[in-house]
Amino acid sequence: MNGYDVVLSARSNTRLCASQYINGIVKGFLEFHGDRRYGDDSAVIGGIGMIGDMPVTVIGIEKGNSTNERIRHNFGSAHPEGYRKALRLMKQAEKFHRPVLCFVDTAGAFCGVEAEERGQGLAIAENLYEMSTLRTPILSIVIGEGGSGGALALSHADKIWMVEGSYFSVVSPENCANILWKTTEKAPEAAEALKLTAGELKKMNLIDKICDALKEEASEKERKSYMKELERLIKNEFHQLMAKPEEVLLKERYQKFRNIGY
Repeated sequence: MNGYDVVLSARSNTRLCASQYINGIVKGFLEFHGDRRYGDDSAVIGGIGMIGDMPVTVIGIEKGNSTNERIRHNFGSAHPEGYRKALRLMKQAEKFHRPVLCFVDTAGAFCGVEAEERGQGLAIAENLYEMSTLRTPILSIVIGEGGSGGALALSHADKIWMVEGSYFSVVSPENCANILWKTTEKAPEAAEALKLTAGELKKMNLIDKICDALKEEASEKERKSYMKELERLIKNEFHQLMAKPEEVLLKERYQKFRNIGY
């Protein structure tokens, strides 16, 4: 697939959404609500559960699949309270020494007036700042769209994975084309220039791993097998990260992002 085909694939309503990954991988998931400042944001779901014998904090940007679900979850475009809820759960994970697992699937943070009035930019910046020194492992997986700061706010992690057929970019191809050429018709050209596919990003060492995507026509048995394998990979990654002294973990996370672009 070319870059724009990947973008369209990432937006498909047949792709697995965050709640489906959580239900397939995390046992005994208990969802928490609210940011303790303003309210709850249904675009971000988060809570605690078990991966194997390991307690984890799980946070996902949820789109939903059906039209009603997408409307209820604001099409995966989070408000400031969603990012603040995520940060609250990450700080709780740090307190109880639980690793943090994030599922990212958003075209970008919600850009309405009310979101800006409640501090959208600050909420994203606070997440980046706090995640840079969070004293517990963080693994972020881009499962669909990984758009702009809305995705980055849950991706300042020790390890960043992408599911095949997803994209990760500073801007959507349509917005990029509109800025550069004043037309969205050049979105396919912009997608190629942005190098937003998992393969391109892996070549540049911007992500750490590419995960297979579940086939659209997969049977229930294949779906269970897929989730079991992904659970195994996540568990192994967390065991390796948890084995590192905190100071080493933080130093390596710092170096990971300092080295981007060199």
